Amino acid sequence: MTSRDTESKLDAVVAEARRNREERDKGYRERALKMYPWVCGRCAREFTRENLRELTVHHRDHNHDNNPLDGSNWELLCLYCHDNEHSRYIDSAYGSAEASKPSGATHNPFADLASLLKDKK
Repeated sequence: MTSRDTESKLDAVVAEARRNREERDKGYRERALKMYPWVCGRCAREFTRENLRELTVHHRDHNHDNNPLDGSNWELLCLYCHDNEHSRYIDSAYGSAEASKPSGATHNPFADLASLLKDKK
């Protein structure tokens, strides 16, 4: 098998995966848009047919394969709020800001100063 054959098979697999994802996305996106009002669930921005492409479907549990028919895992978010939500999710993996606060000093350079001064007298 040549590298050209391997590349064409890989290209076919990638193309099929993209088609499948686009079909899956269309399915739950269309259902969510029929089910919910066209309003961002975070900033309350309203959408019309002209700017509807800026309204996204967010999976609350961050699992894009979890698409229950009742829509309980979805919320509609504008592009900005959706990006913010995913950034917060990624940042949470690194710990909270409070956990990274520096602790107090542990070294006391003057700890033995009294005994040093006592020796000088």
